[in-house]
Amino acid sequence: MADNPASTPPSTEETAEKLRIAILRLNRQLRHGAKSDAPVGPLQATILALVKLEPGLGVTELAAREGMTVPSMSLHVKRLEAAGYLKRNAAKEDRRRAGLHLTEEGRILIEALKRQRTGWLAGRLEALSPAQRRKIADALDALSDLAEPRP
Repeated sequence: MADNPASTPPSTEETAEKLRIAILRLNRQLRHGAKSDAPVGPLQATILALVKLEPGLGVTELAAREGMTVPSMSLHVKRLEAAGYLKRNAAKEDRRRAGLHLTEEGRILIEALKRQRTGWLAGRLEALSPAQRRKIADALDALSDLAEPRP
């Protein structure tokens, strides 16, 4: 008796490939498709979001997280400082090291970007059927676990 192909789950590799493509496309659309007249680009918005999540991060840490060189990251950080969205504060444990913090303008900007992108994504979700939205909602815990760093 042959297995019913409809009931055979896809292989891990097939699932990983489809998920990878979906995540890349959705991320691109979320970053670029949810266009706004924001004064910062997607990378700079990511930098602001990371600093919001972990105030005190340094340029070297940010560069490592984003897979960039320190000089490249430093250039972006300097632009964000010049625009008034970031400020450097000397670290308490090592006064030679400067940690990055959002300014009030930076907080306002990142919150506005978050609202805009969440609204864009909510609109896309609304276009799906209730059954499709339920499947996505049911998968969120597993996707969140998948996104957690592994030792």
